[in-house]
Amino acid sequence: MLYSKITPADKRVAFRARLASGDILQLPGAFNPLSAKLIEDKGFDGVYISGAVIAADLGLPDIGLTTLTEVAGRAQQISRMTDLPSLVDADTGFGEPMNVARTIQSLEDAGVAGLHIEDQVNPKRCGHLDGKAVVDADTATKRIRAAADARRDPNLLIMARTDIRAIDGVEAAITRAKQLVDAGADAIFPEAMADLAEFEAVRKAVDVPILANMTEFGKSRLFTKQQLADVGINIVIYPVSLLRLAMGEAERGLDTLRETGTLESVVPQMQTRARLYELLDYEDYSAFDTSVFNFPIPTGIR
Repeated sequence: MLYSKITPADKRVAFRARLASGDILQLPGAFNPLSAKLIEDKGFDGVYISGAVIAADLGLPDIGLTTLTEVAGRAQQISRMTDLPSLVDADTGFGEPMNVARTIQSLEDAGVAGLHIEDQVNPKRCGHLDGKAVVDADTATKRIRAAADARRDPNLLIMARTDIRAIDGVEAAITRAKQLVDAGADAIFPEAMADLAEFEAVRKAVDVPILANMTEFGKSRLFTKQQLADVGINIVIYPVSLLRLAMGEAERGLDTLRETGTLESVVPQMQTRARLYELLDYEDYSAFDTSVFNFPIPTGIR
């Protein structure tokens, strides 16, 4: 009922332990707190909070228009609603190293288990679009050093994302990954790898967890969990998948409503009221209310 019974600190400890176990963790992207509850209910390992999804939810493109306040607010709403650890997209850190430090502490306060900072220039672009630009190694590593120095909970996972592969190739991505680990990154997110061999090359180059981004319509093929596990990947995210599924069904439903004047034909495809109430823990709320309001309410009082 209400929010998670597990503290953010305990979620971070558990997340670190799972990463150290050698298991490959699947983190679907939650587009709101309710979808995070569904991800937990279906037995996944964690929740991903995508910057692209936050932007889309606000009706904006993923080009660095969202603010730290907006991202931290949505991260808190999602993180507190589930016992699962959450990993949030912190873009470029929302500014220079001092801004990055503030970003880390704001997201730490929001209750996330981890976050990633990328090496794109500001304003950034979606990682699977053309025309990206990255900062130099010195700027990229300063962001990660600032992030690592700013955290108060040592178990908060600081992940470094590099977008340099799309610009200078996989060898440049490997070099950048090593630099970011040396700067204090606990994990590496090599964006837009072309194939499994490239993921494996990054995996062999650094001794920290590696994340694979399985976003639809992107530069990378949609590899299976087992294929990624076989090359040593530790975390797989599906950042926009639930939003795309939901919006696809919403669009088809609205088309049906326009064409026929009723949604009767698509009701069997909808989540039922009973299932929604199950996810929302209505029964627990009702039991709580009954235990508190155990007295007659006087009549005639407005």
